[in-house]
Amino acid sequence: MPELPEVEIVMRGLAPVWTGQRFTRITLHRADLRRPFPDGLGQRLTGAKVLACRRRAKYGLVDTDRGDTMILHLGMSGRMRLDPAEIGKHDHVVFETGNGRTVAFNDARRFGSLDLTETTLMESHPLLAGLGPEPLGPDFGAAMLVAAFKGRAAPIKALLLDQRIVAGLGNIYVCEALFKAGIHPARAGGKVTKARLAKLAEAVPEVLLDAIRAGGSSLRDHAAPDGTLGYFQKNFCVYGREGQPCPRCGTPIERIVQSGRSSFFCKVDQR
Repeated sequence: MPELPEVEIVMRGLAPVWTGQRFTRITLHRADLRRPFPDGLGQRLTGAKVLACRRRAKYGLVDTDRGDTMILHLGMSGRMRLDPAEIGKHDHVVFETGNGRTVAFNDARRFGSLDLTETTLMESHPLLAGLGPEPLGPDFGAAMLVAAFKGRAAPIKALLLDQRIVAGLGNIYVCEALFKAGIHPARAGGKVTKARLAKLAEAVPEVLLDAIRAGGSSLRDHAAPDGTLGYFQKNFCVYGREGQPCPRCGTPIERIVQSGRSSFFCKVDQR
């Protein structure tokens, strides 16, 4: 599933194509993806001018001059295809703009979604309400982590994946950040010292920014709207590297399963 860096890359790719342009036609090739499309989606967006393309957590946000914001989630396999040579069977929604550009929302597994809400009510939308601070924003830091993890017996990895605590973090980048900070993924959040949480508060944005600069991680379906693949997967220190040597000490990387997800770590460097 695309995580924060991948969604950021997609929205940065859409921004120069859509911002300042009006949707001239929106074609829905089915009535739903993961959920039914909002009533009147095409009518409400056709003719609307795009004011901004941005991101909140793992959601893409498209603000329009009609006071509406489209909320985009890529699901497991979703992609935004810019100026496709032809429209395929998995191009479920096609957006056309006044500059002659076409963007197709392609989602083979149909776990993605498109929602529409009044921009002023966006923060109270069920998909966005209750989200924690952005890990690349000013409210994220050591003090926030100390307060959020105080007295918590849950594994620190589970806490970091809780979108109510930190918005947008996913399995790949949490594994990488915990390695960078030297923290074992199964350690209880409330047992991690303030000094080590300070390292984690530095590691999280460092890993995310490195991934964004690399275009994200293209493991299966992720690509920028223009088709460019990310290459951050070539820089993984632990994720997906079970049995391979730790880049710090050479100890084989290990894997455990936490809440149904694989956690990769070095038993020597992470405690």
